Amino acid sequence: MNSYPTMNDVIDSQVIAAVKREKDMEAALKCKADTVFLLCGDLISAGNMISALNQADKKVFLHIDLLEGIDNSKHALRFAAKEWKITGIITTRLHVTKNAKKEGLLAIQRIFAIDQSAYQKGLDMGDYADALEVLPGVMPKVIDKMTKRVSTPIIAGGLIESKQEIREALKAGALAASVSNTSLWNTGL
Repeated sequence: MNSYPTMNDVIDSQVIAAVKREKDMEAALKCKADTVFLLCGDLISAGNMISALNQADKKVFLHIDLLEGIDNSKHALRFAAKEWKITGIITTRLHVTKNAKKEGLLAIQRIFAIDQSAYQKGLDMGDYADALEVLPGVMPKVIDKMTKRVSTPIIAGGLIESKQEIREALKAGALAASVSNTSLWNTGL
């Protein structure tokens, strides 16, 4: 039996706090969202932010492609898993997704559904990731189509500015919505 957690096991709140600026950390530490996507920082500040989030009992997903001062190699992933004790990573790169899973991390494949080709590529990547983060997240029609084509959970992300847009993404089949607007982090969904 596999003890590897799934995204459904990890995500309780359907609103994910997407921290794009270090100054939003205080709000992330206090918000209702139990999961945080860390989309900023460098090698030093990320470690401090992750430590604080872990102490606040938040599940941390590090966007490894955006972190300054560290690459996305298997060694960096091992470091992030063992030393920072993150829950998982977010990436646009398929090889990073595969390597993260080898390190026991959950892997979210971020895709930009800008055209039919990108949409199809995202569907293909779903076989390797624990979740697909579809951007922009304000496309219920696309989210609905994707959830019917892949068994991988979908997370809506990007350009979400209201509770109504979160609800629309969830109604379309998204597991959760990642939002950077701090006023939405306490939405009770």
